[in-house]
Amino acid sequence: QVQLVESGGGLVQAGGSLRLSCVASGRTFSTGTMGWFRQAPGKERELIAANSWSIGSTYYADSMKGRFTISRDNAKNTVYLQMNSLKPEDTAVYYCAADRSRLITTTPRNYNYWGQGTQVTVSS
Repeated sequence: QVQLVESGGGLVQAGGSLRLSCVASGRTFSTGTMGWFRQAPGKERELIAANSWSIGSTYYADSMKGRFTISRDNAKNTVYLQMNSLKPEDTAVYYCAADRSRLITTTPRNYNYWGQGTQVTVSS
């Protein structure tokens, strides 16, 4: 089993920045995919960034390119999501997820493990 715990969410003004963290514990693995999803009220959960370090593959949703950056500290078993130039439409619950597969997929059901989520609210 893998446990994922997110932190770093909060309230920020438009144009501001936040850094989300996801600490993995338990049966951690370095060859799979780590991703960040978000879900806004009334909307489906969407993949916004993911990285498969063992094959050097990274994915960003189009609306996040240039604003969000996913990174990882293997020594700390932690994945980060740096979010800059935040917009009110970025308001959502953000989830960290892990997939045993090296191939990045945007489908939530393909991810094996999930964190509890952290709320990000961007005010205008």
